[in-house]
Amino acid sequence: MVTFQTVSEKEIQHLNEEVLKGKDTLDVLKWAYETYGDQLVYSCSFGAEGVVLIDLISKIKPDATIIFLDTNFHFKETYELIDKVKQKYPRLNIQMIQPPLTVEKQKEEYGDKLWERDPDRCCQLRKLEPLEKELSKYSAWISGLRREQSPTRRNTQYVNIDHRFNSIKVCPLIHWKEDEVWMYIKLHNLPYNELHDNNYPSIGCFHCTSQVAEGMDPRSGRWANTQKTECGLHLSLDSSNL
Repeated sequence: MVTFQTVSEKEIQHLNEEVLKGKDTLDVLKWAYETYGDQLVYSCSFGAEGVVLIDLISKIKPDATIIFLDTNFHFKETYELIDKVKQKYPRLNIQMIQPPLTVEKQKEEYGDKLWERDPDRCCQLRKLEPLEKELSKYSAWISGLRREQSPTRRNTQYVNIDHRFNSIKVCPLIHWKEDEVWMYIKLHNLPYNELHDNNYPSIGCFHCTSQVAEGMDPRSGRWANTQKTECGLHLSLDSSNL
């Protein structure tokens, strides 16, 4: 098994350039579940890419484990979508991962509106630390990153060494374009977050997500008016693996 503890950069290169070269998303998912089985988890934000991956995963491993980082600051539409997905795919093991700090406790310890004063710290407490704890239980995880989403994601491979979480990160959708994502959703009549229909192409916590004007970068609505572009989940300690 390819694990963070044993894999080399050369082995990762071999996987991407030879084993998985020319393979499609389903092939990559099949390889991932054949390789890791129950040691593979999908960390899903339930964006458009998320519902596509959930549908594809359900065809390969109907009882797969999917985790959602419930920061307690998500839009009601996001929670409504999760309920719809649970009804559509009852065999999937969808887990809501909560941060150790309640909203009230965070306010007591760090002051009100930490997301405004120090968004990196807020993400650290409510996303990064909970995910780090959860991923320590698995050998690899799946992400819905696509190369065209942002400059920091343009070098993402199917299989990546994730130095941030000491894990292997599998990204089956790297070659998908946005119109292909939505074509799949419409073709298969998948549920999706209704906010996407109201100029919210990228959806996170409601404090840090705003509408995006037509023609703007789809991720420009995340942490608008700040230098922050990522919550930190996909920022590797090795910049070559961003």
